[in-house]
Amino acid sequence: MVKAEKRRSTTRLPKQISVAIEAADDKQARDLVVLDLSKAAGFTDYFVICSGTNPRQIRAIADAVMEALAEDGGKPAHVEGYERSEWILLDYFDFIVHIFAPETRAFYGLERLWGAAEQVGLNA
Repeated sequence: MVKAEKRRSTTRLPKQISVAIEAADDKQARDLVVLDLSKAAGFTDYFVICSGTNPRQIRAIADAVMEALAEDGGKPAHVEGYERSEWILLDYFDFIVHIFAPETRAFYGLERLWGAAEQVGLNA
């Protein structure tokens, strides 16, 4: 049986998501992935998923994303996991930023759980 190749979208991302990606990338976030959930979820349009190598970097990524989006008037509706820094969730309604420790990301496997969602291609 041949495994189906992961579908990739060439969707142009909303500005706030691009800002979040750039802020995370500036803090050396690893394995950045964007899932387009607009046809699948109903509660949000996109997941931005990335990893940090340790709790300090994970908080730095979250801080950078929040600061960059705040400059454009964006404020998360909800922040979860900041103190433990194994999985920080920043909820901006239309998109959610997930910042994981590598082990936590592997354990929860959001990309696998939302396998029907299209991955949006990111320019490297």
